[in-house]
Amino acid sequence: MNDYEVTYILRPTLEEADVDARAEAISEIIKGQGGEIVATEKLGKKRLAYEIDDLREGSYVTMQFRSTAPASHELERQLGLHEDVMRALVVRLDKRMLAAMAAMAARAAAPQTTEYPSDRN
Repeated sequence: MNDYEVTYILRPTLEEADVDARAEAISEIIKGQGGEIVATEKLGKKRLAYEIDDLREGSYVTMQFRSTAPASHELERQLGLHEDVMRALVVRLDKRMLAAMAAMAARAAAPQTTEYPSDRN
């Protein structure tokens, strides 16, 4: 199994509950193909760099998941057919990059302490 990340843009006319429902449906597609969801992040509505279907904003969702290559291709196909998905991008994550991201997260989570000299003369 490989690690993947998918980012997709949903139509801005969807309510927050509908965005959650679409995200759940897309995660079910991944799980139905034998994949595993690692993380889901809903970034909310953002302004687009250019108009898509005469729309200037969209709701962004990013998911990290583990899956096989054929399953990721099927996800890409399903996203292309979904009427509420304006754009989607599926990328395979490099193992070295994942290790570097984990190290950075651990460093950021570590408590920051500053030592001062005990003698202040």
